[in-house]
Amino acid sequence: MQATITLLPGDGIGPEVVYLTRDLLAAVARKFGHTFTFSEALIGGCALDAVGNSLPAETIQACEAADAVLLGAVGGAAGSRWSDPNAPDRPERGLLALRSHFKLFANLRPVTVFPALASGSPLRPELLEGVDILFVRELTGGAYFGEKREQGNGDVAWDTMIYTVAEVRRVLEVALKAARGRRKHVTSIDKANVLASSRLWRRTVESLRADYPDVTIEHALVDSFAMQLIRTPNRYDVVVAENMFGDILTDESAVLAGSLGLLPSASLGSGTFGVYEPIHGAAPDIAGKGIANPTGTILSGAMLLRHSLGLEAEAVAVEKAVKQAINDGLRTGDMVARGEQSVGSAAFAEAVRVRLES
Repeated sequence: MQATITLLPGDGIGPEVVYLTRDLLAAVARKFGHTFTFSEALIGGCALDAVGNSLPAETIQACEAADAVLLGAVGGAAGSRWSDPNAPDRPERGLLALRSHFKLFANLRPVTVFPALASGSPLRPELLEGVDILFVRELTGGAYFGEKREQGNGDVAWDTMIYTVAEVRRVLEVALKAARGRRKHVTSIDKANVLASSRLWRRTVESLRADYPDVTIEHALVDSFAMQLIRTPNRYDVVVAENMFGDILTDESAVLAGSLGLLPSASLGSGTFGVYEPIHGAAPDIAGKGIANPTGTILSGAMLLRHSLGLEAEAVAVEKAVKQAINDGLRTGDMVARGEQSVGSAAFAEAVRVRLES
């Protein structure tokens, strides 16, 4: 196979983890006889610094010419030159605009627990047994994209959470179809006891129930689910939520895995094109130190192979190599338990490559 992958390293630790994953994808191509061509473009804070725009036209063109995009992270620390909430453009705006431009409405965030890392979670090990959740987050609607207004001197402000049936239906279809290949159970998150948009969401779920008689569908209020996710995480299979709820809950779910650095994501639309990125942020406090955990980005690369390129065996090989490296005791600093030794980003990625190629 020949494929073009556009890299958007972004800010902070983004370039470090993206370049390590690029090298691993190149190793996949060599091992399995593919040709991957990599291009690179700017997004986020580095794009603001270079051209004054968090998503330059050149970046959009580079992504349009690619089969898939691998993204690092965008943003800076509080108090940085990019963090003014009143600025006309911010790093995060570039990411939202990218998703909107390519109509990437479904964000897949798998959460699994590596048994070898269970001691790194603050939860009791028995609560983590069998945890395997696929979060499906709606990505281009809700309060993040609704009308935003301020009045007076900023004493009054509001954000509009707006959804249409069509927007809700298409992301629910993604979740329900995914469940058919898993344990056939979907938990739909809303706040239907308070929000009109959530009542529309719940009605749309019910309208699809007859089309998926083989899938068990349940509703959960977001506040109650946030508690149950920690109390009984292994009872959930596929969880689908609107944009803001999904954003918050998937970050919460990182406590199950033990670190934000372990979790990947895929942002997909109606075709095979997708944007793949770890769920963690730019972590500017550790940028340039060579200690960032590349696992989430490497596993995002595996999702890229699976969903955009249709290379299931190659994706599984990467995932197995990551698991083997962890089982063999390789840990970046965020993964270590008391008494364990850590390795740097490059050493961990190299350990994965060696296991992939062996």
